[in-house]
Amino acid sequence: MTAEIICVGTEILLGNIVNTNAAYLANQCAALGLTCFYQSVVGDNEKRLLDLVHLAMGRSDIIIICGGLGPTQDDITKETVAKAVGLDLVLDENSAQRIREYFEKKGTKIAENNWKQAMIPVGAMVLNNDNGTAPGLIVKHGDVSIILLPGPPIELEHMFEESVKPYLMKLENGVIYSQTLKLCGIAESTVDETIADLESEGNNPTVAPYAKHGEVHIRVTAKAEDEKAAKKLCKPVVRELKSRLGQNIYATHEQDTLEGAVLNLLIANHLTICSAESITAGMIAARLVSVPGASETVKSGFVTYSNKSKRKLLQVKKSTLEKHGAVSEETVREMLKGAAALTKADVVIATSGEAGPEPSENKPVGLVYIGCMICGQMVVKEYNFNGERNKIREMTTTNALMLLRSCVLEYYSEKTFGKQDN
Repeated sequence: MTAEIICVGTEILLGNIVNTNAAYLANQCAALGLTCFYQSVVGDNEKRLLDLVHLAMGRSDIIIICGGLGPTQDDITKETVAKAVGLDLVLDENSAQRIREYFEKKGTKIAENNWKQAMIPVGAMVLNNDNGTAPGLIVKHGDVSIILLPGPPIELEHMFEESVKPYLMKLENGVIYSQTLKLCGIAESTVDETIADLESEGNNPTVAPYAKHGEVHIRVTAKAEDEKAAKKLCKPVVRELKSRLGQNIYATHEQDTLEGAVLNLLIANHLTICSAESITAGMIAARLVSVPGASETVKSGFVTYSNKSKRKLLQVKKSTLEKHGAVSEETVREMLKGAAALTKADVVIATSGEAGPEPSENKPVGLVYIGCMICGQMVVKEYNFNGERNKIREMTTTNALMLLRSCVLEYYSEKTFGKQDN
């Protein structure tokens, strides 16, 4: 079945908000095995939205429209869809009662225009909104299902999980099951070459790689008469992917994170960790402690953004900073040693780099050094990232976690971790 996504809102067109809903919905459609050929953004204009809905009805089985279900005059999605399919709007008593209860709990008077949200096209299926006042809707028109969702992500995502996903799964003949493998330390092009024969169109399961912020994700999706049979189809393909890609795979479920994989690896090997961060300014520590159980292994973290703090807290030599600069392999090595001496942590991860927007110390924007020390053995690597300031900092954080993971794995393998860098 084909799905189409339409996001409504002039604020999206103007760039006032980032359209995260489109990415979320596309990802969910792919996981359900739906083919999504079209995505559109349209402003709060009845004629343009009406034209787009008519176009979508002629080419897609499922149309998912988000935004424009609020109480104000420029919220026109529901009214426009009703016009497109030739249906009148009627009051839904259940939605009206939920709106009444929502405002009573808040102790706030209901504005008259809020009742607009309780008006629905005749015969539409109502999707309750547990996080707001705008109900979602499913409108059937011939063989086409038009799904209307509220714009705020917290409302949209909950409603999709609770109501839309079960509905879409029933539309498909059989069951769709997906498993996601997450990789780090390997380029998307290398992954694609390695698994090219598994990506043939028409395969069941399908295998599709995606680039994700310095990582690569592979989704394996199977269709069968029930979930057990679909999982059985996926199992040998996942086994083959593990065989080909080995330790580059850090997780085999969508909900797993890189920081979670790193933390579990540290805990499994009874290692404590400390971070010494300059360019990332606590971002590595924040990602590690976001994982439940972090207190078992995370000892402390230093944010040494200035040269003075590097010298005072981590005992980086003044001569090192003067000769090599803060953004240097030599400085990162001393940051590692200083943090280890202070905390007695088994593992230390350290970063220093130039995030921009302008170069400093004659170091180009994007030049980063990341170091890892395990039980006295040290590795420092140079990176050159492209992009604006925040992207460089995020890439540094992700690559620091990847380096940390690879160093721990190498330390406990037969390889000679740090031998050439000591």
